[in-house]
Amino acid sequence: MIFYWNFALKLTLTDIIMKTFKVIASLTIAAIFSSCGGEDKPTTATAAQEEPQSMVKDAETYDPKRGEGKYTAELLALSDKLDEAQAKIGEDASNVKCTSCHKMTDEKLVGPGWKDVTKRRTGEWIMNFITNPDPMIDKDPEAQAMLELCLVRMPNQSLTDDEARAILEYMRKVDGLK
Repeated sequence: MIFYWNFALKLTLTDIIMKTFKVIASLTIAAIFSSCGGEDKPTTATAAQEEPQSMVKDAETYDPKRGEGKYTAELLALSDKLDEAQAKIGEDASNVKCTSCHKMTDEKLVGPGWKDVTKRRTGEWIMNFITNPDPMIDKDPEAQAMLELCLVRMPNQSLTDDEARAILEYMRKVDGLK
């Protein structure tokens, strides 16, 4: 009987020690978390006095019809007639690099559909976007709106200038240019 009583007493002391340890550990963790992030946050009065910041870093010089990149209307010099050979090259390139995310209709897959894209956007905007997606998404309000809609950033496909131009020609063909 004494052995049983000592064994019960040891369990009781072990339980007390474990509970004490749990309390001390919980208090320590709470103290650590409450001390983190002690930087001062602006009050609503301070925040209300600040001017709203544009998401576009150089909004005064940014051209939303051209986008961010090297392509201009003069550099592209798009013809009113379709270049069938280049459109075929663009179709082949888009089958490898684009159609896993984009449909030729207006239906969204991963990215937006391409239907009428050349009627909604200028050729230079499309060229700048497909060759330079990250800076375009960072600066362009339309690209940011597409990101909010699709929830996935378009990856840089490392298109050559010729591939990008051929894909643009294919987009023009899909949109009905003859």
